[in-house]
Amino acid sequence: MTVKLDSTRRRFVSVAIGAGGLALLPPRVLGQAQAQAQPVQSQAAPAAPRRERPPKLAPGVVEEFVSVAHGNLERTQQMLDETPALLNATWDWGGGDWEAAIGGAGHMGRKDIAGFLLSRGARMDIFVAAMLGRLDILRPTLEGYPDLLHSRGPHGISLMRHAKAGGADAEAVAEFLRSKGITE
Repeated sequence: MTVKLDSTRRRFVSVAIGAGGLALLPPRVLGQAQAQAQPVQSQAAPAAPRRERPPKLAPGVVEEFVSVAHGNLERTQQMLDETPALLNATWDWGGGDWEAAIGGAGHMGRKDIAGFLLSRGARMDIFVAAMLGRLDILRPTLEGYPDLLHSRGPHGISLMRHAKAGGADAEAVAEFLRSKGITE
């Protein structure tokens, strides 16, 4: 019986080991030994097929989406309906100042836009949580990682400024930050 060797390394190693280390034999002897080897069932799961990646988003569209999410709910909704992949896309304003649409809504105090983006599955962060007054999210995060009290969001904007952008709904967050010595 002839063993047909797969081109994949995993299958080859499995066959070689199962056939008594045939891979260590010189090529001309290996051919003869293959003819005598018994087939070995591989126990390794087949590799998952590689998924094709969608095309990259046009940079101008990402920049526009992040920009409009700072204050235009209707345009944000329209763009996301047209191109759902924009949801968590980020724009680099320069120098590593990366911002997603939800980040723009966060420091502008646009709860309506942030809420819409969250309803579509946008990634919540501590800055948006501060603006939305979500002390239930912010408190355990900052107690577990106290250095984040000094973290900066998009454009270097502090947690306190995000809380202030949230107005009365975020006053409990602002008070919590003040209790931790954060004033700005």
